[in-house]
Amino acid sequence: MLKQIAAISALIGIAASMTACSRASTHADRLSSAHEREMTLGIVQKEIHHGMLQTDVASVLGSPNIVTKDQEGHETWIYDKIASEVSYSHDMGGVWLILGGYQKETGARGSTQKTLTVIIKFDEMSLVDKVSYNSSKF
Repeated sequence: MLKQIAAISALIGIAASMTACSRASTHADRLSSAHEREMTLGIVQKEIHHGMLQTDVASVLGSPNIVTKDQEGHETWIYDKIASEVSYSHDMGGVWLILGGYQKETGARGSTQKTLTVIIKFDEMSLVDKVSYNSSKF
């Protein structure tokens, strides 16, 4: 009887240790910000092009941070995005038998800063004339 209890405890402990500890990357994938659509340099390069309507730009990138007009009345839209993300993930598991056991811990902490400035100049017909941008990640 004691051998059966020990065997069952060992099996439960092994199963728990195999499922209890997740990798840090698994925890990072669970963060809500990882699933949101961001305004990225790739989106700007792929979606924004010369001759595009202002309304189409707004539907792709959203509202600009700054809108200005030059002396000829041409609009310039400026998107200035700054993102900071700090994440921490920790997991603990182990096998505890009647005679002893072990414990395993995994964890990760990450911090990222990103900036993206996009300047879009429109012509007199409110079509994209020029696009410039600066991106950094640290």
